[in-house]
Amino acid sequence: MFNRNRSLRVVAAIASLSLAAGCGMLSGGSGDGKGPIVVGTTSAPSTLDPAGAWDGSWELYRNIYQTLLAYPNGATTPQPDAARSCSFTDSGSRTYRCELRSGLKFSDGDPLTASAVKYSIDRIRAIDAPSGPAGLLGSLDRVQALGDREIVFHLNQPDATFPFVLATPAMSIVDPNDYPARSLRKDTAVNGSGPYTLRSYTEGEQAVLAANGSYNGFAERQNDAVTIRYFQDSAEMVKALRDKRIDVTYRGLAADDILTLQQHGNANLQLVDGAGTDISYLVFNPKDPWAREPAVRKAVAQLVDRAAIAHTVYKDTVDPLYSMVPKGLTAHTTGFFDDYGDPSVPKAAKILTDAGIHQRVPLTLWYTTDRYGSETALMFQELKRQLEASGLFTITLQGRPWKTFVVGYQKGEYPVFGRGWFPDFPDADNFIAPFVGDHNALGTPYPSPEITGKLLPHSRAESDRAQTVKDLEQAQQIMVDDARLIPLWQGRQYVAASDDISGGEQALDPSTIMMMWMLHRKTSW
Repeated sequence: MFNRNRSLRVVAAIASLSLAAGCGMLSGGSGDGKGPIVVGTTSAPSTLDPAGAWDGSWELYRNIYQTLLAYPNGATTPQPDAARSCSFTDSGSRTYRCELRSGLKFSDGDPLTASAVKYSIDRIRAIDAPSGPAGLLGSLDRVQALGDREIVFHLNQPDATFPFVLATPAMSIVDPNDYPARSLRKDTAVNGSGPYTLRSYTEGEQAVLAANGSYNGFAERQNDAVTIRYFQDSAEMVKALRDKRIDVTYRGLAADDILTLQQHGNANLQLVDGAGTDISYLVFNPKDPWAREPAVRKAVAQLVDRAAIAHTVYKDTVDPLYSMVPKGLTAHTTGFFDDYGDPSVPKAAKILTDAGIHQRVPLTLWYTTDRYGSETALMFQELKRQLEASGLFTITLQGRPWKTFVVGYQKGEYPVFGRGWFPDFPDADNFIAPFVGDHNALGTPYPSPEITGKLLPHSRAESDRAQTVKDLEQAQQIMVDDARLIPLWQGRQYVAASDDISGGEQALDPSTIMMMWMLHRKTSW
């Protein structure tokens, strides 16, 4: 999630694969006496303040805050939400103007005006939180509020895809009366203007959402209330689904649980299965004496068996990935396969010996224990097995919970660590720009003047994404040559739900964030 060019094409078309056949799906709200729809996930927010998160917290933000632009169901480009209209007012894509809807209010009744929008965007950059989204605003020079309803964004360079930045939950509009200008809000209350209000929040346990009667935007709620419950692992979450303690699961389903649902089914459950653009990858820290060596990184790239990881660890619920840009996006390449081919111990050994490295290389690989699903530890065990089986590496594994894991990589403590990435929007730029430069989303500087100074700016000036292919392919090849980041796999999207729930197929926006308002109970069969 960084400042980039955004493609307008959705690459994750969600298709329903129902395990319960023969049911008619008539839309209805939750005012049928069955209470709120309960959604389970393993991805809990890191903070409730949008200025502090560039992660899965966006899932909650999309439903309780409002942005100028967003994605109505079926849209592949940002459409007005808090805004009545938005457009570039110059031919050079450097001045972007939005007019707000009339009568907008925050959940406590305070007016939502142009000055509140300006305040919300300005505080993101003023706070510049280490794990926050300030990097998304790299092309923004200044924000200007004209009266109560007009906002003008002045950009420091052409960026025809700036609207996609405004559509991310990072740009959520907050009430200036409740959110400090230069520090994050610390309590568990929220004052937004989204489809829901946050009635209560217990960290790591649940968020209770209720319909926001003063919401004024595109969302048409299909339910009156949603409760989001946070789980530590997939097995616990799926058991809660089977026991009818939750109605829907999203994010964190383990491969074994997915296979069980696919192969054996359940008369009371259904599974939504669609293509995804989330990726998993390794990051090498140049501060580490071994990880900074190009030969060491390239030897790892030569040894990693992605197909084995996808098959043995993830049971083919993910696909091997050979570029940081996933399949399905314009400009995707297979650079790591093209350069390295199949895993090869002799080739890896030659890479090291040609660089004068004749000993087993010691590396410590770090991963988060509670963020990317139950298989993460198993994947790192498989990586350890692969690398040590070559006789070229000695691997130590270390894991930490997400909150302390983040602090560690931001401080540069890890020689090599694993990360996952869910897109801000479906464009190849969004899988390159966040990871390069001195101040990137990884907290690990990756200077690349050719990418940041030439290729990305040139591609961002193009509104026709087909014209960016050459630049973005060249950027990917530079990343292959550097091997600072090694892609591992590309995921799919799975939503499991009780058979009386509809809307799972429509609830995912182009960046695969769940729009809770699309979920509803079936009213007849």
